[in-house]
Amino acid sequence: MTAELPELAEGNFYYLNLGGGRFRSTIHAQGAWNVHEQHMAPASGLLADSLERHDPRPDMRMARISYEILGLIPGGEFYIAASTLRPGKTIELLQAELVAGGRTAIRATAWRLATSDTTPVAAIEDTPIPGPEDCKPYDGASVWPGGYIRSLEMRVAEGHRPGAGKVWLRTEHPLTDRGDSGALARLMGMVDTANGIAARVPPGKDSYSFPNLDLQIHMYRRPEGEWLGLDNAVSFGGDGIGLTSTVLHDLQGSFGRAEQILTLRKT
Repeated sequence: MTAELPELAEGNFYYLNLGGGRFRSTIHAQGAWNVHEQHMAPASGLLADSLERHDPRPDMRMARISYEILGLIPGGEFYIAASTLRPGKTIELLQAELVAGGRTAIRATAWRLATSDTTPVAAIEDTPIPGPEDCKPYDGASVWPGGYIRSLEMRVAEGHRPGAGKVWLRTEHPLTDRGDSGALARLMGMVDTANGIAARVPPGKDSYSFPNLDLQIHMYRRPEGEWLGLDNAVSFGGDGIGLTSTVLHDLQGSFGRAEQILTLRKT
């Protein structure tokens, strides 16, 4: 696929904040499938940041973010608009849209729920994974092209194979030049990477492409810190559709899950 290369911002961050909800991407946000597009990961982090800043409620937090990828995400300039779809005292539904080139490229909705002290019954069933200090360096750029992948530090646990793996990610680049995004937005800005960390088949010519059409994130705990752990499994059906399923971790343990539906296409 060919297209005119976008005008990118320069700097050691993913996006230049132009004010008024407008942004311009840098090379660090570049996608892996096409050189002229953005990677879904940092774009979803920026949308999460916009949702978190929209009419903030200290007594509530986002528990689910659902991203619909409505087409290629162009690099360069775009804007984000956030709104409240369903206000409420204990439950709210928010929406944010990333609009580029005159169309909506990503639509995100988020359930924001009232918080309360439930520590007496708090429990999780997800299995812990080895920490980043117990994992080996992993060069994701040897598998995937694009500026976003090159921006990551990656660690891989033993047993990594095509179709399943445990990988830790972090980045030294802030989401925007202002550097004022929180841990939730920063970590949400890496979750979409899950679809490529243990690919069942190598991407590229004479293989298959397997882009995801959505990203669904459920969080039973608010994540913290700079490291994101992905305990990942990829399934390919026999009719051109696949699924990437991931348990999400920070250094304190698991905090939620992510699902990505895939369209499989012969290259």
